[in-house]
Amino acid sequence: MKRIPIAGPSITEVEVAAVTEAVRTAWYDNAGAFNRRFEEAFALHCGRAHAVSLPSCTSGLHLALAALGVGGGDEVILPEATWIASAAPVDYVGATPVFADIDPHSWCLSPDAFEAAITPRTKAAIVVDLYGSMPDWDALARIAGQHGIALIEDAAEAIGSTWHGRPAGAFGVMSAFSFHGSKTLTTGEGGMLVLDDDDLLARVHKLRDHGRAPGDVMFFNEEVGFKYKMSAMQAALGLAQLGRLDELVAGKRRIHGRYSAAFAGWNAGALNPDVEGLYNSCWMSTLIVAREAGVRKEALIAELGELGIDLRPFFYPLSSLPAYRDRPEAAAAAARNPVAYDLGSRGVNLPSALSLHDDDVDRVVAAVRGAVDGAGTT
Repeated sequence: MKRIPIAGPSITEVEVAAVTEAVRTAWYDNAGAFNRRFEEAFALHCGRAHAVSLPSCTSGLHLALAALGVGGGDEVILPEATWIASAAPVDYVGATPVFADIDPHSWCLSPDAFEAAITPRTKAAIVVDLYGSMPDWDALARIAGQHGIALIEDAAEAIGSTWHGRPAGAFGVMSAFSFHGSKTLTTGEGGMLVLDDDDLLARVHKLRDHGRAPGDVMFFNEEVGFKYKMSAMQAALGLAQLGRLDELVAGKRRIHGRYSAAFAGWNAGALNPDVEGLYNSCWMSTLIVAREAGVRKEALIAELGELGIDLRPFFYPLSSLPAYRDRPEAAAAAARNPVAYDLGSRGVNLPSALSLHDDDVDRVVAAVRGAVDGAGTT
């Protein structure tokens, strides 16, 4: 039997032709053309004034924090349940990450937990659209406005999702995307930062190009910055993928819909919840195994791996990771963030690659149900 992958893209001759054109033509006076086209189209998709193409979402979050002047002595709130790439940039700028609990329905930052975590040192919050879901942006924006806190949207996993009709990428002061090979829209590696403020844009452009002012041709660096740029070939691939976005999201939702139908009525687990006002692009279909099933997620991942089916764990709480668990800010997190710790102990991501066919999904469902139901009878 073929191995069923956890994630992967849809690449057609459209993308191959676009990258080939970039390889042939994206030099000399045409060097930045594909990046400009990709940025303009992506900003339009998000309803933003500006977009900046980057090597990763992580670099986008780093630039956002740096451009806002977040640094030593500042605190940045972020959800307990997310990939470490959402939190690492807080360390890059010398600030302190503060982990807050997630909502049990959206699996994103809880507005109540966000508000409870605010202190006089809170300068920003990184709000993650987890697995394609989105939080209650209206409540978060209201709280942030009352306290003068800048919201940064980590939309790495949510291209194609909308909250009350507004697309992922339209929220907060700035929004960052990932185009990693596992994402719905890919450039292999890559990212995008979208924003509206002209002054912040100028700051981002300077920081991402070794501290050079935009348009500088004299190599007269005004400060120490970073090297955060995307190649023309990546931009060409991303532009082609963006043109197919509706098709790509439909593919993800087809996979998730088949999982939903197959798991309907099964009491030993539940998929990503429906949230009012959310159109979920379903980047990753995720199963939360019932407590009563008594199945460890690590054991389930190992058992299905032996059957040629790749699962991956729901994100471990950040404060439980060796990278953070010995820090003072992580000491009381387990008691303060029960939802993230609970879901993190029982959740697994199901294969969601765009290459999956219906029979692949059916094979995954049969294997998961067999493993979970079987564990309950032993």
